[in-house]
Amino acid sequence: MTLCASALIGMTPLAAMAQTQAASTTQANDLPEVDKAFVQAATQSSSTEIDTAKLATNQSQDKDVKNFAHHMMIDHTKLTLQLKMAAPHGVAVPKDNSDTSVIDALKPLKGKEFDKMYVQKVGVEGHEKAVAAFQKEAQEGQNADLKKAAQKALPTIQKHLKMAQDLAATKGMQ
Repeated sequence: MTLCASALIGMTPLAAMAQTQAASTTQANDLPEVDKAFVQAATQSSSTEIDTAKLATNQSQDKDVKNFAHHMMIDHTKLTLQLKMAAPHGVAVPKDNSDTSVIDALKPLKGKEFDKMYVQKVGVEGHEKAVAAFQKEAQEGQNADLKKAAQKALPTIQKHLKMAQDLAATKGMQ
C-alpha cells in the first residue's frame, strides 16, 4: 500500500465525521425531505468547489486551470451566500461541508496529475451532480424560497459544467 493510500485510509474517520456533522445539521432542519437533500447537496458542492479551487491555486501550473478555479471560487462563494439568504428563518445551512474524500485525493497531487483529477472530478463530475441537484429542487422543491434560489442558480451551475467540459476537451483530459 502506498503512503498516500494509507494516509487516506487513516483520515477516513475524520472525513466521515465532518460529513456526518454537516449532514446532521441539514437533517435537523424542519424542511421537507426534497429541500433537505437540496441544502445538503448544494452546500457540499459549493464548499468542495471553494476548497478545491484554493488547492488549484497552489498545485496547478496551468493558467487555464487556475483561471477556472478562480472563477469557481468567486461564483460558489456567491452561490453559498444566496443559498443562506434563501434559507427560511431557523434553517441551518451547514458550513464547511466539503466532500473531504475529493479534497484528500487531490492534496498529494501536483501539476498535470492534479489538473486532470481536479477538472474531471470537481469540474465535470462535481458539476454534473450539482446540475442534477439544482434541477431536482427547481422542479420538485417544496420550499418556495429554496426552489426559487435553485432556479436562479441553475444557469450558473450549467455554465460551470460547460466550462469544465470545454477545459477538459481543450487539455485532452477526457
